Amino acid sequence: MPAPTPPPISRVIETCLYAEDLDAAERFYHDILRLPLAAREAGRHVFFRCGECMLLIFNPRSTAREETHVGGDLIPLHGALGAGHVAFAVTREALPRWQAHLRQAQIPIESHVTWPNGAESLYFRDPAGNSVELVMPELWRDLAD
Repeated sequence: MPAPTPPPISRVIETCLYAEDLDAAERFYHDILRLPLAAREAGRHVFFRCGECMLLIFNPRSTAREETHVGGDLIPLHGALGAGHVAFAVTREALPRWQAHLRQAQIPIESHVTWPNGAESLYFRDPAGNSVELVMPELWRDLAD
C-alpha cells in the first residue's frame, strides 16, 4: 500500500546565509536592516527574527566541519561558499524610505527593478557579498498556483 500523500508545505520558517565575519553580519542585519537579534554563538552563527520567520547567518568554516547536537540528535553539517540571496518584504510606501536609509548608511544599491506587474525591488550586498533584496510582496501574488 502506498504512503498517503502529505499535505502541502505552508511556508518557510527559516532561511540561512553564510558569512565568515559574523560581527560584520550582525552590524549589517541588526543595525542597518533593523532585524532583532535572536541568538549568537561566537565564531559559529548569528540569528535574527524577521516577523514570524528566522534569518540564520552561519560561518561555513564552523558549520561545514563541526558536529552539532541537540539533545542526542545530530544536526547535519552544512555550509556554502559564495554569494547567496535573500529577499525581505517591504511595502510600496516604505521602499523610498529604505532607499534613503541605505544611501545614508552608505550601502550601495546595485539595482532598482520595476517588475512587469508593477512591484519594485532594491538590490544591494551584505558585508559577505550576499545579494539582499527589499521587494514588495505583490511581486508573487499573481503567479498561478
